[in-house]
Amino acid sequence: MSDTALFIPVILGTTRQDRQSERVAQFVVQQIEQLPELETELIDIQTLNIPFNDEGETIKDPGFSALMQRADGLIIVVPEYNHGYPGSLKHVLDTCLKEYIHKAVGLCGVSAGSFGGARVIQNLLPVMRELGLVTTFYDLNFSNVQSLFNDSNQLIDLETYQRRLKRFMDELIWMSKTLRDGRQSGNH
Repeated sequence: MSDTALFIPVILGTTRQDRQSERVAQFVVQQIEQLPELETELIDIQTLNIPFNDEGETIKDPGFSALMQRADGLIIVVPEYNHGYPGSLKHVLDTCLKEYIHKAVGLCGVSAGSFGGARVIQNLLPVMRELGLVTTFYDLNFSNVQSLFNDSNQLIDLETYQRRLKRFMDELIWMSKTLRDGRQSGNH
């Protein structure tokens, strides 16, 4: 496997005001930045210049497309809205296709309830497959998100979430390296 750093950006998948999932995305990015074998960047879909008067690749944001092309894997932090994913996330993801082929994706579900975004993750799985992404077997769930952080935006039960994130990242890193090697060798 290649020894070069993996680029695994984190996509914050909602445009809602006062979104609790932003804290989760920032936590994930901060933790990844401590891993020397990885490079990351937070991609907030709220900041992308994607119009709503068309669909698909015809409205592609060149910057987002370039980041997806460069990515070795992805993490999507997504809140559960009414048992599903935000339409704005689907709108953004659909602007790229070939950029995703044979790349690993890890899903972080966020919810105000006790299921930690499990339903949003389940609903995203067929979308990820159709986009050509390969999902990890282990997801990361953040239940009762409104109670997870203190007033300084620090995760209250840091050790538990660091342990969960390590397991999540170990799998995502392995899959990202394996798939990158496959893409580079032309064996796909």
